[in-house]
Amino acid sequence: MKILCIGEALIDMICTDTGLSLSKGEHFLKKPGGAPTNVAAAIAALGGDVMLSAKVGADPFGQQLVDVMKDFGVSTVWMVQDKDHFTTFAFVSLMEDGERDFVFNRGADGQLSENDIAGIDLDECAIIHFGSATAFLPGPLQGAYKSLLQKAKEKNIFVSFDPNFRQLLWKNNVEFFIEQSWNFIQQCNFFKVSDEEAMLITGKDSVSDAANILSEKTGATFTITLGKEGTMLVYQKNKIIVPSIPVKPIDTTGAGDAFVGAVLFQLSKYSSKMIQALSGEEWKEIISNGNKAGARTCEYMGAMEAFKHLNNLILH
Repeated sequence: MKILCIGEALIDMICTDTGLSLSKGEHFLKKPGGAPTNVAAAIAALGGDVMLSAKVGADPFGQQLVDVMKDFGVSTVWMVQDKDHFTTFAFVSLMEDGERDFVFNRGADGQLSENDIAGIDLDECAIIHFGSATAFLPGPLQGAYKSLLQKAKEKNIFVSFDPNFRQLLWKNNVEFFIEQSWNFIQQCNFFKVSDEEAMLITGKDSVSDAANILSEKTGATFTITLGKEGTMLVYQKNKIIVPSIPVKPIDTTGAGDAFVGAVLFQLSKYSSKMIQALSGEEWKEIISNGNKAGARTCEYMGAMEAFKHLNNLILH
């Protein structure tokens, strides 16, 4: 079953002076990234059939993103190179515990339009993943996102969603982010949120209360990632904690994307009816394998480098 990922493709400039702020760091590593781009690469690395719809600049960095996706085996037919906008950059600082902060220099990714995706044959797609941190910001990508969601629902395509909240992008308009996230949460079949995102979107002070609200307002199977505490799987209103995989993190960038990629890769082996019939135990195994992929990703610097090491994970 073919998977379509849509959203930003960008270049991560990772500060290798661990523990220093971006203003003090001097050494940077250039790595391809963007949440849906990472998910697509992870799916392909695991052996899945996936294509990416994204816009990059007609510059060396945009070409690098296209080439890297091709090397992973991702279909790049719907990656558009824009002559009028530079490739988007994200400058990333890493703290001692592997966590990171972002500074975005936005360019071509936000220019992906409805016209750019109009030719995609959705009859070929069994799963569509919406995982862009930037798609709800003003610009053509916002319209393309909403249009594709509507078409996916009309065709009963399995919809996956990951909001990928970034405080830096939404400090002045968090309410709009929450509103748009609810729109997708209430229409998707699977979504992944972090513990912080779950509480932000629901306005609750605990993960358990947030999970209850999400469960009441959506029919989707969903997960709330809890870091080293594991992953909460909510399946048919039941909460199941799936243990995390102990790891000493080097860089957590892309770990959530690897998790989502591994989940979607496993789901792509089933028909839509079979996915609907999956039991709680089967979902638990799928999420456990997702945790393995996320943990493996934390052991390497840069998401794409980590994904090269996913192919020997045993995913049933």
